Amino acid sequence: MSSSPVQTATPVSGEKRKRGRPRKYPEGQGPQPTPGPKRGRGRPRKDPNAPGASDLTPLAPELVKIRGPIVRVYTNRIDTPSKPNTPRDGKRPVGRPRKSVNGADVARQSKSESADAKADEPSCSYWLLKAEPESRMEKGVDVKFSIDDLQACTKPEPWDGVRNPVARNHIREMKKGDLAFFYHSNCRTPGIVGVMEIVQEHSPDESAFDPKHPYYDEKSNRDEPKWSVVHVEFRRKFDNLISLTDLKGHSAPGGPLENLQVLKQSRLSVSPVSAKEWNFIHKLVEEASGSTDGAGSAEESSE
Repeated sequence: MSSSPVQTATPVSGEKRKRGRPRKYPEGQGPQPTPGPKRGRGRPRKDPNAPGASDLTPLAPELVKIRGPIVRVYTNRIDTPSKPNTPRDGKRPVGRPRKSVNGADVARQSKSESADAKADEPSCSYWLLKAEPESRMEKGVDVKFSIDDLQACTKPEPWDGVRNPVARNHIREMKKGDLAFFYHSNCRTPGIVGVMEIVQEHSPDESAFDPKHPYYDEKSNRDEPKWSVVHVEFRRKFDNLISLTDLKGHSAPGGPLENLQVLKQSRLSVSPVSAKEWNFIHKLVEEASGSTDGAGSAEESSE
């Protein structure tokens, strides 16, 4: 198959060829654009005869010019019924929930309940501290200390010699004004014999630094004291001892002393006592002696 040569437009004689792509047609020849309305800039005019245009009413009779050709501004005047703002079944309504009519009463009630709860809380914490009332020699020193010895003290007595980390932590948790049961241990009839008060919060145990003391600890130093003491004062001696057997008699499951720490951790020399347990033990004291004098229940001590 023979291919015909490609015809290219040649410039008219006498016309100087310009730079760039040659003209396809000589000047004045070739297809001409058809005459018609010049297209304006912007959005084309809307046809007033278009379907649905009858529902549109001019907002104003005058013409408004908006960034381009002159157009009329229309607004939809068709009234449509508004949907009621009612929640569907089982669905939460849209928007912010309506406040309760009795919201103020509920707030007042919650505040009063919190105030009552704070009023019911005891004003101090309760503890149980053990000491040995009978003579026992340790490194040539008698470590005996009873409720009578505490009563004979003329100044606050340091409760030293605690060498158990858990008991030491309880010592450091004590605050001034806390009350504690005095418990006679390692004797013929162990039990609670009286009440004492914490009058000075924890400080380093000086007996741990004394090599001659029976409770000396060579691993303790003054820069980082390992052991602590609190200072206590005598408050009351019970007429009748509340023995360990009496305490165990109320420690059955569901009993008032089922969670008493001195019964669960018998070798711990310092243990916490709840307000409920404190009150119940004082009831045992009152039943045994028929007296309510001295440092009594949590309600009496908080007044």
